Amino acid sequence: MSLSIEEVEHIANLARLKLSDKEITKYQQQLSSILDYITMLQELDTSSIPPTSSVLPTQCPLREDEPGKSLSPSELLKDAPDQAKDQFRVPPVFE
Repeated sequence: MSLSIEEVEHIANLARLKLSDKEITKYQQQLSSILDYITMLQELDTSSIPPTSSVLPTQCPLREDEPGKSLSPSELLKDAPDQAKDQFRVPPVFE
């Protein structure tokens, strides 16, 4: 499937990209190549493959969430550049 230059310009406009003529030609070829590959993939027979919700194993490989020893406020704040009342002090975000 070959994209026209107008279609590439439209896609670039949707993505808020400003492309040169050289880039438009380059992307026209690349996007057309990608669409050709997708068309080829759509021709594969996947009827014997069961649907899956994820490509990852169904087991959870993470450990159990167990509480552990916490740091004291003085340990947490020992390297803080600025602190007040056992809290990190940061510049205001809104004025």
